[in-house]
Amino acid sequence: MRKVEAGARAGRQRLKIEGMLQDRLVNLERAFASFSEHWSPRLAGEFNGMVVKAVKLQGEFVWHRHEEADEMFLVVRGALRIGFRDREVTVRPGEFYIIPRGVEHITASDEETHALIFEPAGTLNTGNVDNERSVHSEGVIASG
Repeated sequence: MRKVEAGARAGRQRLKIEGMLQDRLVNLERAFASFSEHWSPRLAGEFNGMVVKAVKLQGEFVWHRHEEADEMFLVVRGALRIGFRDREVTVRPGEFYIIPRGVEHITASDEETHALIFEPAGTLNTGNVDNERSVHSEGVIASG
């Protein structure tokens, strides 16, 4: 049986889903076809306290940082630009980039880009910024 319980982390509510996102096959093509919203991550898997989120990106996000979490972007389709105060990195399909905790960054894409994000469970997508783009409770992608 799967257990869902409310918990608190960094002063905000989060949903803890135990076992629901493990021991399952996820087809990435179907996963990305299951939603159309940009900048609205969907939970695709979990392991060792980490989550895998599928996200569609287009346009520019917000400057932010994750004080206690590294964040990894793996690009599946399109091209993701990750801006830092002193440089910009472009991540293409089949490539990933790890943003160290505490580093301020902004993500952007000129075309619709599909990516997987790997980060600790409970990490807010907008990090230290809480605004209209903050997603406090991600949807879950069906398996298969």
